[in-house]
Amino acid sequence: MAEPLDILVSGGTGYIGRHLIPLLIARGHRVRVLARAESSARVPAGAQPVIGDALSEDSIAAALRPGDTLIHLVGTPHPSPSKAEQFQKVDLVSIRASVSAARRVGPAHLVYVSVAQPAPIMQAYLWVRALGESMIREAGLTASIVRPWYVLGPGRRWPKLIVPLYKLAELFPATRATAERLELVTIEQFINAMASAAENPPPNGRQRIVDVPAIKRARL
Repeated sequence: MAEPLDILVSGGTGYIGRHLIPLLIARGHRVRVLARAESSARVPAGAQPVIGDALSEDSIAAALRPGDTLIHLVGTPHPSPSKAEQFQKVDLVSIRASVSAARRVGPAHLVYVSVAQPAPIMQAYLWVRALGESMIREAGLTASIVRPWYVLGPGRRWPKLIVPLYKLAELFPATRATAERLELVTIEQFINAMASAAENPPPNGRQRIVDVPAIKRARL
């Protein structure tokens, strides 16, 4: 079992947080969740709610402590091409606020959920997440950047219908790399990879990319 970490999660009341936070607590980590007052009741049991705004640099900085692991889960739910404006108002604003707060406070490690790239669709979403990655690099933060494409789980299983197309694409050299980069992962694989990333930061000041093949290989 890894050494216990002090972890602050932003966006922890959403789909990923509801699965990830219980795993982190079960592994002995001390978890605080930054949430608005009206969402605090949805913070998973065992985690400490911290009332604040994940879109505000000052709010994040007030909740963050030097040496923390900051896990950034904030994002527009059910991303689609029609939500380009929300990507800029929520996804982009939140990672900018987190990076600025981290530069002020000095957490040990930032874990950022980005998206697999390059990809042939969802260009507005990819642009925002790539910009978030660029902010992290420019700030010189120690960070794990996790890049799933689509995470399967309860209520999110319809993409399994296209798994045969992935398998077909993997047979041909021209399409194999794209199919592997954009392959589906399960919620269990994803939260294992997130916990593993949190527990095993890269060297100080470096950024590590955890792509879909690495997500599928991750073990606790």
